Amino acid sequence: MTDPATWSSPLAERYASAAMLRLWSPASRYGLWRRLWLALAESERDLGVDIPEAALTEMRAHLDDIDFAAVAGYEKRFRHDVMAHVHAFGDVAPAARGVIHLGATSAFVTDNADLMLMRRGLELLRARVVALLRTLAGFADRWKDEPALGYTHLQPAQPTTVGKRATLWMQDLVLDLADLDHRIATLPLRGVKGTTGTQASFLSLFGGDHAKVRELDARVTLAMGFGASLPVTGQTYTRKLDAHVLDVLAGLAASAAKFAGDMRMLQAFGEIEEPFEREQIGSSAMAYKRNPMRSERINSLSRFVLSLTPNANQTHSVQYFERTLDDSANRRLAIPEAFLATEALLILMENVACGLEVHPARIRRRLADELPFMATEELIVRAVRAGADRQAVHEVIRGHSIAAARAMKDDGGPNDMLERLAADSAYPVAIADLQDALDPARFTGRSAQQVREFLDEVVRPLLEAAGGTEASREEVRV
Repeated sequence: MTDPATWSSPLAERYASAAMLRLWSPASRYGLWRRLWLALAESERDLGVDIPEAALTEMRAHLDDIDFAAVAGYEKRFRHDVMAHVHAFGDVAPAARGVIHLGATSAFVTDNADLMLMRRGLELLRARVVALLRTLAGFADRWKDEPALGYTHLQPAQPTTVGKRATLWMQDLVLDLADLDHRIATLPLRGVKGTTGTQASFLSLFGGDHAKVRELDARVTLAMGFGASLPVTGQTYTRKLDAHVLDVLAGLAASAAKFAGDMRMLQAFGEIEEPFEREQIGSSAMAYKRNPMRSERINSLSRFVLSLTPNANQTHSVQYFERTLDDSANRRLAIPEAFLATEALLILMENVACGLEVHPARIRRRLADELPFMATEELIVRAVRAGADRQAVHEVIRGHSIAAARAMKDDGGPNDMLERLAADSAYPVAIADLQDALDPARFTGRSAQQVREFLDEVVRPLLEAAGGTEASREEVRV
């Protein structure tokens, strides 16, 4: 725990994983800056710039032993974060002092490092999604045959199954996974573009040799693990890339919010509940309460992530000409926190999915209350087969269904529509035949088969392709 007398982000204190916190840490970010400076110097030397081997050796030896106190001292003097790190790096690599950052602008390290961090962040989120899909796949398979009320407009509708509903959550995540994979595969590096993106300083460094400037860009890009850099930039990479990445995170947040909203309603119905630990307290006053606090937290964090997506597009829209600096402070907050919050809600979502408690008796009772109304078309067909007039029997069923619904609401009793029909001489079908018509499995269509097909044809191939890339489970802190 941090100093209790000092503000600390709840994302770090309560929600995010150690891996995601390390990724966005100063040590990680500025370690990437030094690796970028090393890759630049190595590539410049390979292409003919006079850089002594001792300079590269010293740079390689000091990639991670950053003296942050020295950096702070330099930044206080220079009021420039990148130059503070240049000088601190030069202190431990004196042979390289004169060539660190040669030909580059600040965005060479800041922007390229941001893109590297975002791509790694997407990979961490992908592992969370894979783990979540695996958990939900087991749940869907187990409950694929259990009939449950479906809902449209939040009103009871044609039955589905518990497992089929889970596949709806999974389908969203499968689409999110495709978006993650696309961005991971196609996110470019900024590359080596110079002060306003014209590469003028590098053209001068190489005596007007355009081919060497292009080769320098390609070499540094490859050295940092990217297949391509942006063909053209201003001083910074287009902030539209930030918007693209945050769009993916917003998609994950929306999927999680849909899942959590459904869970909160199902728990209110008493059909399915999120995990509740043995000594967990639901309310400080109402001792009986079992609140869906994990699902509520997912919805809360999701709103936060969704609020950051417009931020990225707004920032992109005001980057006049080759760049302005009004993006910097904003991006320092918005991008890391979007990743931390998105991962937090995926951790919570898996925690909920791993411990879902299904209550079949409650599900069946709620289904039994509504099923006679949903079977009216079948009841009409059976009456016609028994010799009744279709229009006449429709009116009989309509009258009894309205009366039964009114009695349920006013008297609180069970749905007795079938008994009402059986007692009416105008309806020529025996009660046993009516009850047979209400087998819930008759109304779930291909739900169970759809679950099997979805798991076999879509989900399991994705899980097999993912191999061992899943994230470890994290303890959820209340």
